[in-house]
Amino acid sequence: MNKYLKYGLAALAGTGFLIISLIVATSLLLNPNDYKPQIVQMVKEKNQRALTLAGDIKLAFFPKLGLDLGRVSLSEFKGEKEFAAVESARLYLSWWPLLRKKMVVDQIRIQGVTATLVRLKDGTTNFDDLLKKNEDSEDKQINFDINSISITKSAFTLQDKKAGRQFALSDISLKTGRLTSGKPTEASADFVLKGEAPRVEAQVHLTAGLTFDTEAKRFAVNGLNLEITGEAAGLSKLSAGLKGNIELDRTADTLLMENLLMVVSGKNGTDDIDIKLTAPRLQWVAGKIATDAIKLETKMKQNGEAKGEMVLLANIPSVSGDSQSFKTSKVTVDLNAKQPDGKYQGQVTSALSGNFDDQQFALANIKGTLTGNNTKMSDGAMQIDLAGSAQLDLQDQSATLNLTSHLNESTIKLRGGITQFAKPRITLDLDLDKIDADRYLPPQKPRNPSQPEKALDFSILKTLNANGNIQVGSLTLYNIKASNVRLDFKAGGGQLDIRPLSADLYQGTMSGALSLNAEGPKITARQNISGVSINPLLKDALNKDILEGRGSLNFDLRAEGTTVGSMKKSLQGKASLNLRDGAVKGINIPAGLREAQSVLGTLTGKKVQAANVQEKTEFSELSASFAINRGVAHNKDLFAKSPLLRVSGNGDIDIGADMINYLVRATVVGSLEGLRGRELASLKGVTVPVRVTGPLAAAEVTLDFNGLVGESIQQGIKTRATDTLKEGFKGLFR
Repeated sequence: MNKYLKYGLAALAGTGFLIISLIVATSLLLNPNDYKPQIVQMVKEKNQRALTLAGDIKLAFFPKLGLDLGRVSLSEFKGEKEFAAVESARLYLSWWPLLRKKMVVDQIRIQGVTATLVRLKDGTTNFDDLLKKNEDSEDKQINFDINSISITKSAFTLQDKKAGRQFALSDISLKTGRLTSGKPTEASADFVLKGEAPRVEAQVHLTAGLTFDTEAKRFAVNGLNLEITGEAAGLSKLSAGLKGNIELDRTADTLLMENLLMVVSGKNGTDDIDIKLTAPRLQWVAGKIATDAIKLETKMKQNGEAKGEMVLLANIPSVSGDSQSFKTSKVTVDLNAKQPDGKYQGQVTSALSGNFDDQQFALANIKGTLTGNNTKMSDGAMQIDLAGSAQLDLQDQSATLNLTSHLNESTIKLRGGITQFAKPRITLDLDLDKIDADRYLPPQKPRNPSQPEKALDFSILKTLNANGNIQVGSLTLYNIKASNVRLDFKAGGGQLDIRPLSADLYQGTMSGALSLNAEGPKITARQNISGVSINPLLKDALNKDILEGRGSLNFDLRAEGTTVGSMKKSLQGKASLNLRDGAVKGINIPAGLREAQSVLGTLTGKKVQAANVQEKTEFSELSASFAINRGVAHNKDLFAKSPLLRVSGNGDIDIGADMINYLVRATVVGSLEGLRGRELASLKGVTVPVRVTGPLAAAEVTLDFNGLVGESIQQGIKTRATDTLKEGFKGLFR
């Protein structure tokens, strides 16, 4: 027995020596670089790509079978442009397991991998050919055992020409422990992700425990921990994470995800945002979907001028479906918001369904109620009841919303849509039967002159791409009442155009256009107001009962500036006013002239009875036009006509400085018949000049009465008559 064992060991030793001798001889006699042309040609014929082996191939046999490549690059399909490259790759295998058809890899070390992956506009990619299965190859399972994998200093570029986006992954580092079937291991990856539209600049770190059984086709990820920091999704100071466990069994066609937790925190401008998603169980079994309840909590805290907090809680009950579609009976979203001046709360519910093949999702039966109480609103309280539906199509990149709402006494119908999610294009149609907007606006307060003006912000127009129309049956805004309000709007390229902007108001109509431009910013306004009853308009708008009559007001104005004050100072354009059959209230010029005549009559021995008439001056015509330049409105054609008077005037109104310098001339024509007309007969043809100067809110009125009273009248009596008319003219110009 010992003899046979001795012979066997000797034979084994001899065989081992022979194999080692053959390997040494082969390593000395064979040069793998001699076969580079054949390898390049084979890739060219089989894959229609150009393979470049720039460095020397080094082959090692001891102690492991090793392959060390220099720089290797691969071209695009049927082209010469570089698709991917590797600066250095090293692979070491164990000998004896390989002879038993088991691959045991001691090390894989790859450095400097670069590749450009492109999705074309037709949806195809520049690597589709590499994913096609070779029909001549047999699907054979080769067991492998890899001690470790290390990939460093690598980068990928991802171009999506169909969606118009591009991302870059750089500083890629990937490390694993031992990879062998049925044995758990650890893996980690780090890389930097950058992109535009949407902007992304983030550091990504991933660790996980991996277990896979290639023969049974079972895979598991345990203790998944994904961390993202940086800037993404419009958030700065981003900190996001994903944790959970995933199991996939391809043989049983099951996928199980448990204890998923996603958290996101960051800043949107100065506001803090925190998002938390929990999903205890998501399961796919033989083509069927089943889940436990999913909860989403979103918190937003405003830290800028507008202080406040908002919490959104979304609860999705169990979801059922298959590989094509899913549905859930009811999704509930609760809202709670607090601000210094008010509180809001509400709830919205809807059924949710979706189709994975078509990538379409729907909220079919939206119902909700929102209540609020705000001390800044004149009414304080509000309640919104809404009902409608919404659809989302990821394949076409579109979403639609249809809502019918009741806001207190108002009924609101809204139809909206969004397309091209990367660069959203918005459509909006809004129809209100009636609304008193003043109920929901804070009371207007005069600005404190000592405080700087708040800058106008039109920056939203730089990215806004929208169009639509708004119609209101009856509208009250800043106490001005209008009906049949209509405006069509279109926004794009940093500009918002509203055309037409029309309404019926105070027995008349208005029609025109309005444009806002983010550059400047700039405002252009054109409006024709005709047939308007001026008295109720001024009462509602200014709380002033000073003017009667009907007529028209036309203006074409342009302004530019970062504040309201700078806009007023830059105002350019023209305006005109034309009224008929009206009156200036609060002043009775004929009565004032009669009183002045009475004073003069006393001095000359003629006793004249002063008339007691209503305090207003009637006119049959009143017109004026203004040329506006750099915030100063210049007028030279004021004209007013009444049976007793003709009024003309010219001057400047400095809108930017809120100042006036104006001269009015009132001429007595004495055309009335009877006693009252005869009282002013002696003043017929006399013109009284009135100068109005100073701040618009407190203009100073002075008169030149010398021509009326003559040089023989003493100063004291002249002053009394002057003051009589002076007070009346103050009322007119205020």
